[in-house]
Amino acid sequence: MSRRADAFLGEQKVLRLATADGNGEPHVVPVWYLYRDSVIYIGTNTRTAKARNIRETGRAAFCVDQGIRAPLYGVMGRGRATLVTEGGFVREMAREIMSRYFDTLDDPSARELLDDTDCIIRVEPTALTDWN
Repeated sequence: MSRRADAFLGEQKVLRLATADGNGEPHVVPVWYLYRDSVIYIGTNTRTAKARNIRETGRAAFCVDQGIRAPLYGVMGRGRATLVTEGGFVREMAREIMSRYFDTLDDPSARELLDDTDCIIRVEPTALTDWN
């Protein structure tokens, strides 16, 4: 991956995550995320469609882009996806993700999201494309 794409994924705030269920039915949802060491981390709850789909297929695709006029730039990819449910890791990673979006984790919305997060989606990209 280019340094530009790597830096871009680390800076942006919204990722569109695409999964499919066991029948191939697509599901696309915007998510908050953390990008670290070429891996994407997304906090969620095991009851969500995205978590169920990843449990079934172990695959995900994503797109992160910016701009509606030049200069446009984006990164899309696909890869192996797993659900991590180990409590200590989930709590720590969920806090890191939420820290990107809230000034303080004492914010009522941040606390509510943290309380509802019981797993982390871990996406290891196997194919990436960027464009401008």
